[in-house]
Amino acid sequence: MVLHIFNPEHDIALSYDNKYFTPPHAGRQLRYDLDYLPALWAKDGDCIMVGNTTSAMVHARRFMAHVQRVRFISQDEVASVADEIESVSPWGWDSAIKFQLMKLGIHEDVLPSDAELSEIRTLSNRRFSAHVLQQLQQDMQLPFLCGEAFYVESIPALKDVIQSFGKAIIKAPWSSSGRGVRYIEQAMDAAITSWAARVISQQGGIMVEPYYNKKKDFGMEFFVDAAGVHYAGLSVFHTINGAYVGNSLSTEDEKRQMLAPYVDNRVLDRLAEHLTQLLNDHLKGKYQGPLGVDMMVVANQNTAADTTSGFFVHPVVEINLRRTMGHVALSLSKEERFQQRMMRVDYDGAHYHLHTIHKEQRF
Repeated sequence: MVLHIFNPEHDIALSYDNKYFTPPHAGRQLRYDLDYLPALWAKDGDCIMVGNTTSAMVHARRFMAHVQRVRFISQDEVASVADEIESVSPWGWDSAIKFQLMKLGIHEDVLPSDAELSEIRTLSNRRFSAHVLQQLQQDMQLPFLCGEAFYVESIPALKDVIQSFGKAIIKAPWSSSGRGVRYIEQAMDAAITSWAARVISQQGGIMVEPYYNKKKDFGMEFFVDAAGVHYAGLSVFHTINGAYVGNSLSTEDEKRQMLAPYVDNRVLDRLAEHLTQLLNDHLKGKYQGPLGVDMMVVANQNTAADTTSGFFVHPVVEINLRRTMGHVALSLSKEERFQQRMMRVDYDGAHYHLHTIHKEQRF
């Protein structure tokens, strides 16, 4: 069987790179409240580690009819099924989740080695995303693709790049969605300079990008196995101030129609093809599991736009070497009753909740 774990604190754990890492309260709460999510993609007979098995079953039943085909187990029960576990599938791999699983009795031979975890962490650095972005633009040579990202290792170098951009965004190399990001109007103030210096000291450098006039978020989801990288589907998602809010639940054709006013479908096909090959070149033999590439439609750039739409596509905003909420949306979209709806994650001040709502309801 496969043991599944939802560990959404993964991105923060990567930045600390410490097996003894303790996530902040918000990360622990999100994990506890949505730990049933792997039931949406787990196969018959698989196990899912959760905080409360009864609560997990109740929540999972809202989204699937055959919850009884997977087994929810508590941490205390993991050791009793350790000999039956052939592989482990977390939200994302890092040294902290490996250490937690070993303490619970999972055999080390079904876990990634420390060298493999180090490789995953390196490839999860936003510097890798910038490298893939540059390669993709060189390969495709399309005038309506945009995007620049630079890795700098000092405050003077950072200020020089920001000055050349004017309005800019700086990002910690490892950080979770909506966090580790600062917006610069013209120059860094003392607070942002102090934050950037701390990031450089802790993570070795910092990313800087021009500010883009974003019109729509979307992405592409992939899976990697021993044979290589495979395209899984589109993700049309929604953010507020850079933080994830929810996804559209639709068929692939419907999502392509949503993006058609901005991006020609033939461009989407070419992007998927080129990204699959590029990611395969970089990841085959180094990583197996889900991954997502965040993209966005932007407007008002300084170069000639696609004359058919007037918009540009930033094809690699971020590469997430883990499962994403886009993968969750792909799983839910397989059921017809959820199509034409929106998936969103809400926080009521105490707990996180996953909902599906009618598209007419606003985010």
